[in-house]
Amino acid sequence: MKNVPVDSELDWVLVLAPFRKDADYAIAFLREQKIEVKAAKADGDLAEHLALSPGIIVITHEALNPQVVDRIATHLSDQPDWSEVPIIILLERTAPIARIRSQLLNSWPGSRLLFYTRPIAPLELVNGIQSNLLVRLRQRQVRDSIERERELRLELNHRVKNILASVTSIFQMTRRGATSVEGLAADFAGRLQALSSVHSAVFEAGGGEVSLSAIVDLTVSPYNSNGVSRLDVTGPDLVVSRVAGTTIALCLHELITNAIKYGALSHPDGHVELVWSVSKGGSSEFSINWTEVGGPAVQEPTRQGYGTRYVRSALGSLFGSVPEVVFAPEGFRFAVKGPLSRISVRQ
Repeated sequence: MKNVPVDSELDWVLVLAPFRKDADYAIAFLREQKIEVKAAKADGDLAEHLALSPGIIVITHEALNPQVVDRIATHLSDQPDWSEVPIIILLERTAPIARIRSQLLNSWPGSRLLFYTRPIAPLELVNGIQSNLLVRLRQRQVRDSIERERELRLELNHRVKNILASVTSIFQMTRRGATSVEGLAADFAGRLQALSSVHSAVFEAGGGEVSLSAIVDLTVSPYNSNGVSRLDVTGPDLVVSRVAGTTIALCLHELITNAIKYGALSHPDGHVELVWSVSKGGSSEFSINWTEVGGPAVQEPTRQGYGTRYVRSALGSLFGSVPEVVFAPEGFRFAVKGPLSRISVRQ
């Protein structure tokens, strides 16, 4: 089924009155009322005008030859479900209206037909046309709602698939590093909670973009309770994409988990400094730095765990550069930088 062209607003009138001065008169007083109108010839450019999707068709009954009726029938059959084209038929007083109506309904089943007898007062015709243009406006709104609903369904399907893929990946990587069922359950639940918190923030922000400060606060706030700041956060607020916000939050969760198990947050006096910044200049560069202070002496692990692998891979892909990971004795450090344009939806 053919769709109405996207750029058509269905707000103009097609007049088919090839005899006498009918078309000229109709066009003149419709334009006086600021109604857009075009005229077509019964044996000429009707198909071309119909392809432009008029809001209303006005036609004199003497123009209804078999070719015209067939062309309009094809146009009506090509309309999408939401579109019902009003057709105004201008009749002579002596015209057999019952027979004409029956013939047209047979050729144009289910069509929206309106009949006026000539001579017709200009105001009466204008009022009828304006009322039906309003009907077309409502139909256009239905069209837009249907299209928006379709887009939302596609977006929801895409997001659900992405979430399920993320959950599957998180579980598989958590399982490979687990040493007990209890540990697997605890680590997996924590990572799912981090993912849930981020998606809540993105949803509340409207779905496509989110405040970086809000994302970071949601992620670190559980560890800064009772007036004790274990994670010192500094950085300008930025609006980042949903993908960037989700990735950064999950990576922060992994860094926090690692710090609790082995790093600064495993010691009562330890804390973490999390700083991000944007460089000034021709091409803005974003950088984020994680520094652990006051924890136990750090030793580089003999094998790379899930958290480190995920953070390296995810942030490296997000920023397009290799993150810096330093297992310094005085404290673990992590840093990554890249073009602001890779994460920000506004600059």
